[in-house]
Order: sequence, then C-alpha cells, then structure tokens
Amino acid sequence: MITIDLPPLSNTLGFVSLICYVLSLLPTILRVVFPKTKKNRIPKFLLKHRRTIGILAFIFALGHGYILVKKRDVDFFDLKTLWIYIQGVITFGIFTLLTITSNDWSVKKLKKNWKRLHQLTYLAMFLLTWHIWDKMSGHWTYITPVGVIMITGITILFLVRRWKEWQVE
Repeated sequence: MITIDLPPLSNTLGFVSLICYVLSLLPTILRVVFPKTKKNRIPKFLLKHRRTIGILAFIFALGHGYILVKKRDVDFFDLKTLWIYIQGVITFGIFTLLTITSNDWSVKKLKKNWKRLHQLTYLAMFLLTWHIWDKMSGHWTYITPVGVIMITGITILFLVRRWKEWQVE
C-alpha cells in the first residue's frame, strides 16, 4: 500500500528544481507543439529568462543532492551505491555542465558546440523521469504526483515536438 507523507526538505528542493527545469524547457517545446503560444507573454518571458531559470534549477538540485548525500552518508566510490544513484548523479553532472556554460562567454567560445552541449538537457529530462519514478516509488509525498505529472508531461510534449519537427524535415 502506498502511504503519502509530508515531503522532507530534500524532496521539496528537488521539486522546486524540477519546476524550474520544466519552466526552462517550456518555451521551445510550446513554440513547436502549440505555435499560437509564440505571441503569448509567458513563453516570451520564460525564453528571455531561460538561463537564469536553469541556473536556479541547478542551485535547488544542488541543495537536494547535498542534503540527501549528507543524510544517507553516500559513498560514490562503492559501485553498488553508485549504481543505485546513477540517474541522479548523471543528471546532476549534466546540469553542472549546462550551468557552467550558461553565460555569454561560453556561447561565444563554444559556438556551435554550445548548442550541441545544451542538447544534453533532453537526455537529462529522460534521466530525471527515471530518477523520479525510481526513487519515489513507494515513498510518495503530497508533491510526488505533481512532480511525476510535470516530468512525464514535459517528456511527452518533447516527444511530440520532435515528431512535429521530423515531419517538417
């Protein structure tokens, strides 16, 4: 039986990080899947502040990870332990790269490679979906269903976006 608990601070930080991450993905996905949203203020605002929102997602994810690693005394040099947390570790690594390169200097220096590097965000999206489903199974809080719906919804919208782009090519 599933029990629903109050979320600990670590889960709340992970949830806020997820909200920021989804908000950073929305503008491009909405523009392709729902073209009429191009003129809407919200996607324009999100697009303008995408980097800042992405950096906020990283900061909250850092807090989420730090609290959990400290609380559980995780040893990443133990392969069995590393395998248990592999989705979170890889996703966090991707978020770290994206955050470090979310500035004008990196865009200028990396040129086309900057865009390629930032395509990793979509790999992170799939890893994050796996991470949430895997880690929250049987440990549901009041925010878990919302988080699951958000990450699943944005993933489905991304797949619809790719399908629409593929049809145009």
